[in-house]
Amino acid sequence: MGKSVAIICNGDFPAKPYPRYLIQTADFIVCCDGAAEAYFRNMGKIFGEPGRQPDVIIGDMDSLKPSTAKKFGGKLVRVTEQETNDLTKAVKHVLEEIQDVSQITILGASGKREDHTIGNLSLLMTYAKDFNLEERGIRMEAVSDHSTAFAMTDSGEIHCGTGRSMSIFTADTSLRIKSSGLEWATDGVVFDNWWKATLNRTNADIVTLEFSHPAPVLIILD
Repeated sequence: MGKSVAIICNGDFPAKPYPRYLIQTADFIVCCDGAAEAYFRNMGKIFGEPGRQPDVIIGDMDSLKPSTAKKFGGKLVRVTEQETNDLTKAVKHVLEEIQDVSQITILGASGKREDHTIGNLSLLMTYAKDFNLEERGIRMEAVSDHSTAFAMTDSGEIHCGTGRSMSIFTADTSLRIKSSGLEWATDGVVFDNWWKATLNRTNADIVTLEFSHPAPVLIILD
């Protein structure tokens, strides 16, 4: 069985038991630099005192207090390039430096700023496509107190249970998706605006999505 990694971003730090359990049980914990302060404030509640230090703090370090940087200097990975955000720096580090990863859970990707939330969640589609996560057997999810988000790049089944809220997003306006297991079938949806396949509901334990062609798609479940 592969290793699990929790990446902590600088959005809303999770308060509910399930996302905190994902941090508690992760083999590796990676903090984006601005998220390290929130992690240190909460790690005792998750692990019990004195808590558990992150394995890596990564980013350009523009959001990290100098005192924290000095205290945890041996865990810092400074990446100064500004072409990508700290989440992407963290994902690249995990994929390049940690062997046998099978699960990456991103926490704190949403909240505080809407632009960061939209950007971080849309990056799930970029990662799935550019890093060939499915072919490499790596499952990536963004989990918050309110939802679980993940990307698909082609047709497939989602084992999610009945009665759950589901929203579907894609930047490919030519994509068509036939569905089963949803209250409102997506067969006729033209994805020319973000709201077009949102606020749907599952009416079967397994939802099947059939893509007209391979394309990155974002799924958000409650």
